[in-house]
Order: sequence, then C-alpha cells, then structure tokens
Amino acid sequence: MYGKQTETAIAAVSYLATLWEGPSTRRVSAADIADGRGLQRPFVAKLLSSLSQAGIVDGSPGPGGGYALAKNPNEICLRDVWLLFERPDSSRVAFVGSEICGVSVPNDLSDRIGRVEQAMNSLLDETTFDVFCGKTETLTPEMPVIELSKDRQAC
Repeated sequence: MYGKQTETAIAAVSYLATLWEGPSTRRVSAADIADGRGLQRPFVAKLLSSLSQAGIVDGSPGPGGGYALAKNPNEICLRDVWLLFERPDSSRVAFVGSEICGVSVPNDLSDRIGRVEQAMNSLLDETTFDVFCGKTETLTPEMPVIELSKDRQAC
C-alpha cells in the first residue's frame, strides 16, 4: 500500500523524531540519517529535499547545517509523509470489482479488502512520529481480522 520512497521517507523522519528536543534540536546530515537507518545516502538526500519543501523537515546547507524536524513529532502523522510520495487512490486494490480468472470477485472479498484499506487509513491518520521515539503511549486501534477461506482455489 506504499512504495520504497514512502518507506524510506518514513524511516528518515522517524530517525529525526528520535533526536527531537524542541527548536534547539541538533541538525544531522543526510548521510547521518541514511547511515543511522541503513539506507542509501543519495536516495535519502533526495527525499529530504521533498520533505523540506513540504515543511516536515527543516534543512540548512553548509557548515553547521543539516536536517531536523520542522515541528514536534506529535504534529506529524504518517499520512503527511505518505501523501508526498503516494497517490491517494493508488492504495485501492486493482482487482476489486473486476474479474479474476473469469469469475467476478465475491462481495465478501471486496468487503475484506475495504476493511484492510480502512485500517490502513486509520493507521496513517492516527499515528504520529512521536511513537518512533518512545515518547508517547499510543492506543492501537483494533485491526480487523481477515480470514481466508480454507477452500480457496488457485487461478
């Protein structure tokens, strides 16, 4: 439901969230962030530029520069980052309502996929980056149980 850019951007922002100490938070380089999360340096630098333009991170060039969160981690939700790199309609599973193997998708499958999407949307909207730095007690919304039929047939 999300791609490599989103995953990497979330990793970078979560790294910065662990360093948050208010407006006086020390700045770190893109290389520090990439190395801290085991990510590719050039890719992280590119994503930080987008995150900076969106006001999620604050970047300063030159000596003493680097990156820090632009606001408190509890003010940034996963959806803020997700929207930079994903299209809101891209999470919809393509086969819902279409035919697979020449058979229409059963309504119960469509309903289950809808519940998964609903849970994902709740997660994106309700999860803020302070959860990554252990500074909050997050209530986890109950995730729907999705049962697969035991008599499924492969296409």
